[in-house]
Amino acid sequence: MGKVSEEQIREAVKNRYGDIARDGSSDCCGPSDTDGKTSSPLLMYDKQAFQMGYSPEDLTSVPEGANLNLGCGNPGAIAALKPGETVLDLGSGAGFDSFLAANKVGPTGKVIGIDMTPDMISNAEENAKKGAYPNVEFRLGEIENLPVEDNIVDVILSNCVINLSTDKLSVFREAYRVLKTGGRLA
Repeated sequence: MGKVSEEQIREAVKNRYGDIARDGSSDCCGPSDTDGKTSSPLLMYDKQAFQMGYSPEDLTSVPEGANLNLGCGNPGAIAALKPGETVLDLGSGAGFDSFLAANKVGPTGKVIGIDMTPDMISNAEENAKKGAYPNVEFRLGEIENLPVEDNIVDVILSNCVINLSTDKLSVFREAYRVLKTGGRLA
């Protein structure tokens, strides 16, 4: 078997996350709880979200379907978001961390979610309408080549998506390009 190219890896990631967007579930950690009984997906997601540092208020403050449980942590918990800030969410998925950030930056702030899969962008836009988030927008793009202007972002959130990139140096160059002086990455 030959070497797998970066483009093949990128396409595999894109296809996998497109499938998740269409299915509405990551099937990340299995459908059962510890006693072997089948749990509802919502309860399974709640437990995983709590383990990653999300609160019950976080889970109930966003539209249903926004949390696909694809991250590995809670970047908003360490980002120290403030009202009025502009936030960029790398790998925004169905919008979970974007909506939580929007709640913190308020109506004077702005959140831009970037995802490489059209189906995730579609889901996120639908969730933004359901949740009435006028200060959140989603853009189709890759984190190695951000569709964002220079020097406009106060905070970048990344919930493990950088791990999926085959060109991390480009991701960090792009992050530096879009961040304002004194901006931060969580």
